[in-house]
Amino acid sequence: MASQTLLRDGATLLATDTGEGPAVLFQHGLGGGEAQVAQTFPAGFRRITLECRGHGGSGLGDRRPFSLEMFADDVLAAADEAGLDRFVAGGVSMGAAIALRLACLHPRRVAGLILVRPAWTFSPAPPNMQPIAEVAGLILEHGTDKGRTIFAQSETATRLYRQAPDNLSSLLGYFDRPDAKAFAQVLANIAGDGPGVSERDAAVLDIPALVFGNEIDAVHPLSTAYTIAAAIPDAVFAEIPPKARDSAKHFGELHEQISSFLQSHSITRSLIPS
Repeated sequence: MASQTLLRDGATLLATDTGEGPAVLFQHGLGGGEAQVAQTFPAGFRRITLECRGHGGSGLGDRRPFSLEMFADDVLAAADEAGLDRFVAGGVSMGAAIALRLACLHPRRVAGLILVRPAWTFSPAPPNMQPIAEVAGLILEHGTDKGRTIFAQSETATRLYRQAPDNLSSLLGYFDRPDAKAFAQVLANIAGDGPGVSERDAAVLDIPALVFGNEIDAVHPLSTAYTIAAAIPDAVFAEIPPKARDSAKHFGELHEQISSFLQSHSITRSLIPS
């Protein structure tokens, strides 16, 4: 595993390059990082992951507001730094939105898509991101301790406790971050943003795509994954076991299906330089 740094707008961004073979740029979700991707993505393939601004070991930098456009531009810069002309783009949650944006805006560069539990379709600030915006607002206004108390007693927390406890655990984790106050601005900006591409953009993609969704997930609705898969002509939709119900089975099926997708003849052929 090799680590690299990239300097952008005063932020030192950390990238991991691991494995061998054709490259997959695979991005983490909001609040995640290299560890999340390592758990999600199967071994045995070359994977490059850039920890987005404010995530993992990457700095926040000077530019505001934070946006999916900014994060996607950083990922493309990491691809350029690695000398990649063409690659498979993928990611989980926010990382899926970044990958979709790259595919739509840079179709010559992206040979395939792997979208795991997407949180956005094609519009900014979808209702399923509202709990994250709520947490961000509480931290910014009240700090972590008081904000956590208010959120724990909220209707949102009560609903998620019944419907999606895994989501609730992740949201409460935002209050526990040592950089919670600074990171809350990232949460607020990204929760109110969108991938900046349309259903029409997705409809003209001419690449293989694999889109995963699962139930018991209020932040990543199954309907969102299905909508994106339906919009991309050559997409395969895969419903996998919810992480909240069986984590081992969830990741096991992810690894198996991603591996099969990357080993397919069409993906391999498309990444061979002409």
